Amino acid sequence: MKKEGYYSSGSFAAKAHVTKKTLRYYDEHGFLKPSFVNENGARFYTEQDFQKMQQIQMLKYLGFSLEDIREMTMKEAREESLVPALQFQMELLDERMEQMKLVRESLRDTTELLQKGEAVDWGKLMERTSVSSLEQSLRQQYLNSSNISARISLHAKYAVNQQGWFPWIFEQCGLASDENKGDENKSIVRRQSGACGEDQQGVRVLELGCGNGSFWLENWEGIPKGLSVVISDASEGMLREAKKAITGRTKKKSEIHPVDGDTTGKRKGDASHRFQFQLIDFHEIPCEDDSFDLVIANHVLFYAKDFDKVLKEIRRVLKPGGRLICSTYGTKHMKEISTLAAEFDDRIVLAAQNLYEIFGKENGETILKPHFEKVEWRQYEDHLLVTDAEDLVDYIISCHGNQNRYIVNDYKAFRQFVEGKIRKGFYVTKDAGVFVAEKIVK
Repeated sequence: MKKEGYYSSGSFAAKAHVTKKTLRYYDEHGFLKPSFVNENGARFYTEQDFQKMQQIQMLKYLGFSLEDIREMTMKEAREESLVPALQFQMELLDERMEQMKLVRESLRDTTELLQKGEAVDWGKLMERTSVSSLEQSLRQQYLNSSNISARISLHAKYAVNQQGWFPWIFEQCGLASDENKGDENKSIVRRQSGACGEDQQGVRVLELGCGNGSFWLENWEGIPKGLSVVISDASEGMLREAKKAITGRTKKKSEIHPVDGDTTGKRKGDASHRFQFQLIDFHEIPCEDDSFDLVIANHVLFYAKDFDKVLKEIRRVLKPGGRLICSTYGTKHMKEISTLAAEFDDRIVLAAQNLYEIFGKENGETILKPHFEKVEWRQYEDHLLVTDAEDLVDYIISCHGNQNRYIVNDYKAFRQFVEGKIRKGFYVTKDAGVFVAEKIVK
């Protein structure tokens, strides 16, 4: 008997242009479960299920694996979650078209070389035209961006400290206004270049591991005019995203606030000239000695394969008196969330490895001391009080552990479990801060 407002599995399969066998597979493996199953085992689907099916088909078209799709579509297809997902998919398509333009140019250049009888670097051509490489790049960009957004969102919405994490780091860097700051936070622009007038140039900053560019976007209005910034990341996808966001902001700003009456936005000193974007592996920084006043490494040093090599490189590119600002966690950071997930299923581990054990609050000074004469820890005082289960679930799904393996088939049960835990607010410890390491040349 047909249930009112529901599609039978046959009708739904025809509407979605898939087979009933595919629907059974999606049900059994947790991709798309029917909204209703009657006493005879017949499956029934809704329009909401159809939206989720379309999302799955779109992600398949973009080249994501079924395992990735299962994690991406774990949540119910609510409008508020589908809209940003679809918007991001449009961005991915734009990115793919840009990539294919590069492939076309490579093929054209290769054809010209062959016609001239010149040698062709086939290895390089394969690199640029590899479909699998393109799909992997898109996959990483999607996962990195969505995961970072989920983690930033939780902190932004529920942090008790009114001064956010990025503005606080900005202050520790000495980039904020000198008002109400002690000598240790005196503006680096004033320390390195004297008075920070509008024409003052020459102060250089290198950011290692820019992520999606949030550090600069959240501090946009406070960026000193005398600053020149090299923004870098080891991930090509993340660097592209940061460049897109920051370049868009510079264009918008130059239109509204032209420099000294210049309406073209072309004058040197305009925001669009302050930023350069560079793909950098911090084990080998392609910059000259003594070229930066400040190096920022926000939650990235624990990814170093060779600390000695990385820190020697950072020290090399810092000017005498220059500083490294590197943030990290302590052992108590977000511990309540890990405990919550393990309480639901004791097999869940939210981190494949504890990054603070590699480079953290407790051991960071020991790692930095051989390379910097002065090292100081500064604690960021804050905690979270989470009141929405959906945000907490999003955060848990974004973690780099094995959680999705155990949550995917019991998502509704997991969400209900989290809802029961946070009815009166869920307290989360934040144990994070920065090391300020200074290069002193006697």
